[in-house]
Amino acid sequence: MARTVKDARIESREARGRLPARHEPHWRAIDSGAHLGYRKGPRGGSWIARARVGGAYAKSVLGTADDVQDADGVKVLNFRQAQEHARAWFTVKARAEAGLGARDGYSVKDAVDAHLADLGARGKPSGIRFATVTANSQIIPALGAIEVAKLSTAQVRDWHQAIALAPARVRSRPGAAVKHRATPATADAKRARKATANRILTILKAALNHAHHDGNVTDDRAWRRVKPFRGVETVRVRYLNADEARRLVNACPSDFRKLVQGALLTGCRYGELIAMRVRDFNTDARTVHVADSKSGKPRDVPLADDGATFFTGLVAWRKPDALMFLRLALKRESKMTWRELEPWRQFHQLRRFAAAAKAAKVDGVSFHSLRHSYGSALAMAGVPMRVIAEALGHADTRVTEKHYSALSPSYVADTIRVRLIEPSPFSSAGDGKAVELSLGDSAKEIVDLERISLERSESGRLRCRVMRGRYLAEFDEAPGRRILEMRQGAEPAPTTRS
Repeated sequence: MARTVKDARIESREARGRLPARHEPHWRAIDSGAHLGYRKGPRGGSWIARARVGGAYAKSVLGTADDVQDADGVKVLNFRQAQEHARAWFTVKARAEAGLGARDGYSVKDAVDAHLADLGARGKPSGIRFATVTANSQIIPALGAIEVAKLSTAQVRDWHQAIALAPARVRSRPGAAVKHRATPATADAKRARKATANRILTILKAALNHAHHDGNVTDDRAWRRVKPFRGVETVRVRYLNADEARRLVNACPSDFRKLVQGALLTGCRYGELIAMRVRDFNTDARTVHVADSKSGKPRDVPLADDGATFFTGLVAWRKPDALMFLRLALKRESKMTWRELEPWRQFHQLRRFAAAAKAAKVDGVSFHSLRHSYGSALAMAGVPMRVIAEALGHADTRVTEKHYSALSPSYVADTIRVRLIEPSPFSSAGDGKAVELSLGDSAKEIVDLERISLERSESGRLRCRVMRGRYLAEFDEAPGRRILEMRQGAEPAPTTRS
């Protein structure tokens, strides 16, 4: 965006009030051959743009100055907004003079179609599929017929907010009536709908920015002003513990069990697993190669001992070009019934996984939860975020940290978190119940609690204060330092470095 110029005569309401009223505007050059003017009348002023075109000046009234009313960015403009409108008008005039004017009648649907075609030439099939379904269900029905040049900020903002308030759609068969879930009522459900609205807004903006970049529209302020909802991308990772994973694997039929095991051992997505070939397993390096990932960048996933053993048995005596994972399909012909091995396809995993999860009594999970389980296990084992990002195929660590940083071991968190055996004094303190405090490895006491608190001193040291008589324990956060003494009725002994 171009830098906003300054002019003490006309940039503030107070300064403009001291100017004399006259028909000829007070001009300010904001670019070569381009000026912004303020014309003051008896009841207020207006903003005028002037540009040299073909040896003469062309002028355009941009809007009313905010001398009396507050600026709204559309009809009433302050000095900065007037400059934005003037620059947009200068661009239109310059392109028209060069024979590159915006296309008449270019609609939002045209912009979306052009963007999807561009994605088809450069993007990944999964990304195109999601963008296409989203555009056809959420963008084109509401905004498709509007010309991009006439699209307003209010229209985009109202559409964005309406999606956040509407209930989520339920997946249905092609041609079937659209069904919806319940209207979001809880705080988490409303947050999730806002997050969905943000993702759909991103697709719309990408299409309109593509149209702007190609010169089909000259002004992008209508959608640039619409901001996504903030603070709604809170991630709550649902991962399987060892017992849940074991029960789930045992509940799967034999062909699907291999797919589930492969996901747990590699963290690969369903689409990546069903595209794997036997040759993608490197016996010597103990890695599996993902040639076609969501990000478009191939990667090699290292395997632990159990993963290497699993894939060694899976590829034994098989041709290199064969698909790694195959499903048993029931075939019927006349009175004969038999099973054949066939490739896994999109959505084949949904019903099988739901049935296995129900049988294993594992709630709130999907096939993608297996990927989260792999990433969570690495994070809790202390593997650096950069390494986890590489293994999972993330473009950088931002997504990785959003999902797994809370699970990464933290010495500070472990030190502050005074490990308590039920009941926790923070939820139900006292009542004469005995609680074991495990404060480091060198001090343990069984105490009757009325109140416990953690506080930080001016020096940065953390103090655990247990109030029943007076139990005190001081400790700080540096690795290798431990609590040395915890006693009643006196300050603790001086802390020394171990």
